[in-house]
Amino acid sequence: MKRSILILGAGRSASSLVRYLVRHAQAENWTVTVADREPEQAQALIGEGKDVATAMALDATNAAARAELVADHDLVISMLPAFMHMDVLKDCLRLGKNVITPSYVPDALWAMDADFKKAGLIVLNEMGLDPGIDHMSAMRVLHRIQREGGRMEVFESYCGGLVAPESDDDPWHYKFSWNPRNVVLAGQGHAAKYIRDGALKYIPYHQLFRRYTPIDVPGAGRFEGYANRDSLKYREAYGIADIPTMLRGTLRQEGYCDAWDTLVQLGCTEDGYALEMPAESTWADYITAFLPKAAKGKDLRGRVASYLGLDVSSAAMDKLEWLGIFGNGKIGVTGLSPAATLQRLLEVKWKLGAKDKDMVVMAHLFRYRLENRVQEIRSSLVVIGEDPVHTAMAHTVGLPMAIAAKLLLNGAITDRGVMLPLKPDLYNPILDELAVLGIVFKEEESTVTA
Repeated sequence: MKRSILILGAGRSASSLVRYLVRHAQAENWTVTVADREPEQAQALIGEGKDVATAMALDATNAAARAELVADHDLVISMLPAFMHMDVLKDCLRLGKNVITPSYVPDALWAMDADFKKAGLIVLNEMGLDPGIDHMSAMRVLHRIQREGGRMEVFESYCGGLVAPESDDDPWHYKFSWNPRNVVLAGQGHAAKYIRDGALKYIPYHQLFRRYTPIDVPGAGRFEGYANRDSLKYREAYGIADIPTMLRGTLRQEGYCDAWDTLVQLGCTEDGYALEMPAESTWADYITAFLPKAAKGKDLRGRVASYLGLDVSSAAMDKLEWLGIFGNGKIGVTGLSPAATLQRLLEVKWKLGAKDKDMVVMAHLFRYRLENRVQEIRSSLVVIGEDPVHTAMAHTVGLPMAIAAKLLLNGAITDRGVMLPLKPDLYNPILDELAVLGIVFKEEESTVTA
């Protein structure tokens, strides 16, 4: 029997998902529909798969048009921005459709778990990279430690979407491989929460990029890691509720956090109000608007450095200079928030070039007590993208969902309701196939004390 898959959204992370589903469609007896506000983008992702796949125009905010498409398919994969998932999920519940998303589970969705179970529906969430592969790779090791009788003392997990070394040609050592808005707004709206040595820790947004730690990843180098969201909520889910130390974080190249913090402290990443500056205003005007009264005898770079308490010749100031943020280039827009205005500049400066490649790096640390010794396992993943379309980010976000779609449509998932990929019947086949596709974790194990 032919099964139909609907992919909502054809953005940066959808390319590898679409390619996998199209390549397997004939053998698996699937049809694939890719719907996006820009149908040309959806068509480009389908490529040569016109016999099994269709591109469609869809404004996903149009509830009637969206519901009509959902009703016509067996499985929905939402690649829309996270804030739009709940509307899709409600459609799927009402229309009796299974659904997969790469995003964090909102509290409102957990409240619908009983309804999805009653309807016999599968709702797979956090099925991408981070969250997604991080859960699956962590659970495989944690379950192994638990089977051996180990007691977890430390779990730390870091992940970053970065630029590949061969394409790293700017002083920020960063280029966009996923939603730029999410990068600009990273860490906002909540304190980062974690636990260390039994003590709860909270980092407010204005301190987040000052509280980073060096993270060494075998085969990839040294990075800066800062705490990401709420690490505490996964203790129960991972079966390590009593662990003394647990932290999930984000990776950036060395020097990034200090430089990004300057933009945070200036107010450039604020998203709660609109700027009233005309579009012909310069980036120098933009920065000047965040400063107090001008100091005599100082150029704009000097004024910013003085305001932030930085050396005018510091590396962080060099990074701001490279962005052109002290110059006479036009901001080109009006009425956007400081963050959205800044994003327009960064999308130009941090764009992957035609021959550029990105890189995904993930690193886990497991420290556990087994009998009279303390053991450590360090697990790491490094993935280099193919090109600016089939990026490492697209591979690591899209392929887990594509494999999960195959499992779901072939009846391999027996649970129902709202779920994460935390059980062996999900993470084992997905991680095994990812390894065949070149997404492989390396492990190093050592004894810490006798």
